[in-house]
Amino acid sequence: MITFLHGELAEILPNRITLDVQGVGYQITMPLGGPESLGNTGDRVRVLTHLYVREQELTLYGFKSGEERDLFLLLINRVSGVGPKVAMSILGSVGPSDFKNAVVAEDLETLSRIKGLGKKTVERIVLELKDKVGVTSAWEQAASTDGQTPSENSLKNDAVLALISLGFKQVAAHRAVSKACSENPDTANSADDILRAALRLLQ
Repeated sequence: MITFLHGELAEILPNRITLDVQGVGYQITMPLGGPESLGNTGDRVRVLTHLYVREQELTLYGFKSGEERDLFLLLINRVSGVGPKVAMSILGSVGPSDFKNAVVAEDLETLSRIKGLGKKTVERIVLELKDKVGVTSAWEQAASTDGQTPSENSLKNDAVLALISLGFKQVAAHRAVSKACSENPDTANSADDILRAALRLLQ
């Protein structure tokens, strides 16, 4: 799996870039507007990625932040009928924070304005994220700590969200994070460290 690439911007288009990594050009699809925010042709950048493999399709998707990538993975892995194109449209239209707020508030009107999302798809997204995955409660907790110094609880919450986006069930994610923090107290200072420790328990 290719998790990130670090190289020189060789081409910048509205929804994709070509990144020159030691002489090899990687075409990376990004949310609309994302490529322009990376910089100019010739700049060296680091792009978070996800390699999507399906039958004869091999596509590299790129993201400016871990939050974008986590939401992308959550959508394509946990919401039926939502593939990479729809997930990219969501990220390019409203961004992770606005999307999460709309789902938590069940704001169907805002979500329906996203290009490529019909009424049934919007209803399914809210239903499956809220009732089946149970991720909205974690989003609500994350929103309540915005702008504050990350506490141990908020770091644990971030790790749980990352695990859910990777396809783990909410109950299993909470159990693994709690166990990881109790067995390794030093990990509680970083969401990434908590995530790595939890993943080791889930493997």
